[in-house]
Amino acid sequence: MGKHAKPAAITRKLRKDPRNPEGPKNAKKPTDPTNGENPENRENGSGSSETGLSGPVRVRPLPVRSTVRLRRPVDIWHKPALSAVVALAVPDLTLFALGRLDLVLYTSAGAMCALYAHGLPYAARARTLLWVVLGMVASLAVALTAASLVASAAVLVVLASLVAAVHKMVCDATRIGPPGNLILTFIAASAFFVPQRAAEVPKHLGLALGAGAFAWLVCMAPALVRPRGPERIATARALEAAAGLLRTRAGAAGDGAARTGTARGSDPVGVAQARHATAAAVNAAWHTLFLVPVRTAQKAAARAELERLLAQAESALGDADPPGGAEAAAERFGGWARELRSGRPVPDVPLSAAQAEELAGVAAEAGIGRHADALPAAPPSGGLLAAPPSRGRLARPSAGLRRPVPGRPRGVRAVLARLAPGSPLLPIGARVAVGCVLAGWASMAVGVGHPYWAVVTAASIYQANTTLSWQRAVQRTLGNLLGLVLFTALLPLIHTGRFTMVALALAFQLGAEATISRNYWLGSVCVTPMALLLTEFGRHLPASTLIADRWIDTVVGAAVGLACCVLVTNRRAADRIDSALERLAEAEAAASRLLAAGPGARTVPGPGTSWASGPVADEAREAGWARDRLAGCLVELREAVDVAAGEWWQRALPEERIARAEQQGHRTLAGLVRRLSAPALAA
Repeated sequence: MGKHAKPAAITRKLRKDPRNPEGPKNAKKPTDPTNGENPENRENGSGSSETGLSGPVRVRPLPVRSTVRLRRPVDIWHKPALSAVVALAVPDLTLFALGRLDLVLYTSAGAMCALYAHGLPYAARARTLLWVVLGMVASLAVALTAASLVASAAVLVVLASLVAAVHKMVCDATRIGPPGNLILTFIAASAFFVPQRAAEVPKHLGLALGAGAFAWLVCMAPALVRPRGPERIATARALEAAAGLLRTRAGAAGDGAARTGTARGSDPVGVAQARHATAAAVNAAWHTLFLVPVRTAQKAAARAELERLLAQAESALGDADPPGGAEAAAERFGGWARELRSGRPVPDVPLSAAQAEELAGVAAEAGIGRHADALPAAPPSGGLLAAPPSRGRLARPSAGLRRPVPGRPRGVRAVLARLAPGSPLLPIGARVAVGCVLAGWASMAVGVGHPYWAVVTAASIYQANTTLSWQRAVQRTLGNLLGLVLFTALLPLIHTGRFTMVALALAFQLGAEATISRNYWLGSVCVTPMALLLTEFGRHLPASTLIADRWIDTVVGAAVGLACCVLVTNRRAADRIDSALERLAEAEAAASRLLAAGPGARTVPGPGTSWASGPVADEAREAGWARDRLAGCLVELREAVDVAAGEWWQRALPEERIARAEQQGHRTLAGLVRRLSAPALAA
């Protein structure tokens, strides 16, 4: 990133959405895929230990230049942008027609939920959006109830800060993806300071719930046109990452490692970064496909088509050059990705013999072995049934599809595990609570009439570590200043009427989503005037007062919040590396044992037997699960290292140990991939 950084074996740059830079959310986040949603290159540590996180405490310089650098926009930015505009426009125009724009805050609470979950398949999106809407309404209920019962602004600041801390921890634990806790906190903190009567609370909550239901419908509507769009995009991202890895590897081989630089005597640095990015993209895509329901044979066949492509993308993690050369394979992967994004039919890609055996083992586990006559005597092209048998005798439609590794907690249990005592999310929550309280009180001390702006500013800057929080503070301050300049320039137009204000608010919402993935400060230029317009709908204030208060609150919130971020250190971030290294060592050892045992005899089943049973299929299935465990542990370790390396006041990291663990893990992963990427079966 900045000139403070030096290349190291464990450094890399994650492509993430700047609103949620803690990590990929489906992959994990982000991402984001989106969501995509960017810890920077880290400074080499000194005094690191081979067995633990000991050594002198280092104070890391904070970046400046890269903080404001523009990036490429996220590939699906238009999806949340258009969804939010539609979800906001209908209730806003309805309230305008009724002459009740003072109620915009409550309908906006539900409508803003349309910004979430656009990287998830539609079945998972439906569930996730329901939880988001309910969480938003619950937060609004707490805020409005407190506003109707509590008269002290200082107490309201404390309550708003506690709610903001809960938002941060829950959103990080659920890995909801962008925009994370920001929208929830913005709406709830604003509602704490809206004059309210207890009798009005149910009506206002009803407006939020109704707008949230409409936002749910808007976000689910694309399923009528492209029902498999999200999983196709996730697979396309994996193919594009794999193509990038192949090209980087080919370029490094042509230029020579001496010119590219090496990572601890292993891969060139660029290749190591591309390998990490590919492993994360493939891991995220598999998790996305695992969320796709396959209750019918047709849906199972549609998911199987994407699994074949994803298996090909995964094969790039092997060290061996693909048939035809790396450049040809990269072009092929890129072409498949373009076809997926365009909505054209999924390319027919055959699986290797080993991959077909793995899926046959999954089919046997699903119980399909009891119906051997429902399977062909030998695997067809691709190793999967392209359509159900004529008599439909499959025991389960999902038979033969990849399944997630058994034994891992999922759903509510996984969220609770991430919030358990000792979790690294707890210090983050403490930072948010303390920083928001002090920022709100400081705003009141200087006489600003909108302390919730300072609370929201403080809450918005807290990211996974101090470095990212510093970046967000600079970005928000710069963006708000430019946004205030834009708002001032548009005042003559704003004063022309309420309809113009509604139109400008919708335009700013679209502009914010179009630009915020390039850099948070650029998106804030649009977010700031939109927030001021929402304030104007509720009650009119002199423009000079409104602008001055917003600027003071921004500076106070960013300064106090950043000070608390530095003072409330997250020492558990380093402990997370130890845990991640232990899990990686266990997964690598199990995978190495499978590789050492060697492949079983690869023979075609005899008459009366099925590809869905036998030791070969069982062995391939176990190898597939070992590969998934190992890839997940590598992604988790890299995320933990990036978070800990960005802490401003932190012990030196055990870089040698991390580098060796990642090297060995990727080598073993490459061995598993090669084993499951034998020459493809003839059609």
